[in-house]
Amino acid sequence: MTSPYRLETISIRKIKSIGTKRADALETAGVKTIQDLLEYTPRRHLDRSMLIPINKLEENTEVTVMGDVISKKKIVRGKRRLIVSIHDGKGILDGVWFNQVEIFDKIFKERQTVAFSGKASRFKNWQMVHPDFDIISDSRETLHTGQIIPLYPGSEALRKAGLNSYGFRRIIKDVLKEYQSYIPEILPENLIKKYKLLSRAKAFEQMHFPKSQEMLKQVFRRFKYEELFFLELLMALRKHFYQTPAQAAQMNIDNDLITKVVESLPFELTQAQRKVLKEIYADLRSGNPMNRLLQGDVGSGKTVVALVTMLMAISSGYQSALMAPTEILAQQHYFSMADLLKISVKIALLIGSLKSSEKEEIHQQITNGEIDLIIGTHALIQENVEFKKLGLVIVDEQHRFGVLQRAELIKKGIYPHVLVMTATPIPRSLALTLYGDLDVSIIDELPPGRQQLRTFWRKEDKLNLIYEFIREKVKDSQQVYIIYPLIEESEKMDLKAATEAYRNLKKNVFPDFKLALLHGRIKMEEKEKIMDDFKRGETDILISTTVIEVGVDVPNATVMVIEHADRFGLSQLHQLRGRVGRGSKESFCIMVTPENINEIAQQRMKVMEESTNGFFIADEDLRLRGSGEFFGIRQHGMPDLKYADLIYDKNIVQTARKDAFDLVKKDPYLKFTQHQTAKEYFKQKFVEKFHMKHIA
Repeated sequence: MTSPYRLETISIRKIKSIGTKRADALETAGVKTIQDLLEYTPRRHLDRSMLIPINKLEENTEVTVMGDVISKKKIVRGKRRLIVSIHDGKGILDGVWFNQVEIFDKIFKERQTVAFSGKASRFKNWQMVHPDFDIISDSRETLHTGQIIPLYPGSEALRKAGLNSYGFRRIIKDVLKEYQSYIPEILPENLIKKYKLLSRAKAFEQMHFPKSQEMLKQVFRRFKYEELFFLELLMALRKHFYQTPAQAAQMNIDNDLITKVVESLPFELTQAQRKVLKEIYADLRSGNPMNRLLQGDVGSGKTVVALVTMLMAISSGYQSALMAPTEILAQQHYFSMADLLKISVKIALLIGSLKSSEKEEIHQQITNGEIDLIIGTHALIQENVEFKKLGLVIVDEQHRFGVLQRAELIKKGIYPHVLVMTATPIPRSLALTLYGDLDVSIIDELPPGRQQLRTFWRKEDKLNLIYEFIREKVKDSQQVYIIYPLIEESEKMDLKAATEAYRNLKKNVFPDFKLALLHGRIKMEEKEKIMDDFKRGETDILISTTVIEVGVDVPNATVMVIEHADRFGLSQLHQLRGRVGRGSKESFCIMVTPENINEIAQQRMKVMEESTNGFFIADEDLRLRGSGEFFGIRQHGMPDLKYADLIYDKNIVQTARKDAFDLVKKDPYLKFTQHQTAKEYFKQKFVEKFHMKHIA
């Protein structure tokens, strides 16, 4: 049925059973429209057939019980507390609250049906202290009589407005009664039939009022496929748009110049690097905008590939821009590329810490076309940066930028060629979604002469032995990194810890060696001097925070000690470790943790000890941290995944991807009648956010 309503535009204030107080609370929770309310997903479903009767409880076991409130007692003598007793026909259990007694006293009423979840212990009766709870119903309602009951996310504001799980069910029941027949189907009909999916209207109904566990499975199967299909449709449409013949920079590359540059390098390119450069060369000559992802493990030589690629564009008369996530990495690229350049190319560095007058001068030179190769941070995408003829955009460490930041830089040119690079190998299931619009090149070969890097996990009680090991290596004219964590939430505390550790090591542990301290708050000129001294061997031990994570190349540094290694993810540990093992000497990474770390952290340490394969480590990182945490999908500007998990639902990812790309191949502008509802939904969710107005 074609809907006369657009449910995403109808305010919840139109619903009769929602007053001003409830509407205010709902809007605070992000529920502003009828569509928002339908999409307010239960945090779990309580199956009454799976509940434990009170007379069958066991000590200290996590359980959920359901019963009717038979009494409520507020005790003011001794330790002030509230006791709410429930009876399920088999026995009595007391819920006990010691805090916020007045609040909980107002929540519970006799004859309510409630569910308590927590660890039960035996006192006079069975009891749970501060259990999680849900009001299932009161005696006047029968919404709780079904076998499966949805329990909704809550907050203090929602509870005060009477919006516990019971309150949500009452409201959603009213909404479904009035609007269910107007919920539009957004998936193409042929796909619904092909996979025997529930209709969207039926799926919402059964999510909130499921008839069976099997029906719940069908609900989430439908919604997982739906959100993955539209995510992959976004990728398919972006890829089609990139590959559609457009006014891309026509690259007439000076082959003799590129050959001369490659032959002048102080090292031989690997076969993997040459293969990738051939793929890029073909893209630049094709007449269509290149959109390519370059993956390569730490130390595989992506920077040289980026430099040669930029010279291809420059030799064709275009400007090239490289955007890095941190100032220190941008500086490293700038200095290393300037060293490698043996031809006359005007290169500049644009970062936030430059003086205003310096920035303005560089801005003017970029606009006039006086600068051929510009390297920078987010400063490159500021409004006042205008290029004369931008033909190539390279984004380094892409996982640290959002999709929208990449788009902002691309907008600085007219259909520029785009190369995004990462030294963090990306599991295939994530690559299909985060970078599904890009062609992929992989540098799967390290430069010759690299020694095997050995990794060890040690507890803090072994620090003295580690320091002796460092002493031996420094006496043998080798250099050492000691890394301290710098986590944004506790930056001041971490910086203090690194600074104090530096003072202690300098005074009490290595007074006879040359030590230096590096962190993000040091001024640019000082950073350059510290790193330059370390590269030239004038510093024996560099104490650093994670500013050292990417880009810095000191072949004589053979030992890295990572303090509090349990505070890092696997991919970050792998990145840090990649700073050593870059020369011909045997190298070591020693991860130090407190004695007692949790099971997940222990697993991370063991993975690092056992493997130096970045792709294996990325898969393990994804497994241990989950897809939502791997890079932080929100940071990418990607849509949140409410239902699907990119690890456990990889089969659905692959199916949805094939279906989406097949659809775009047949109907790239979603003009067919059978795709109109999908197009409307896509426009609503993606068009403006992802700069895809051509679909509108």
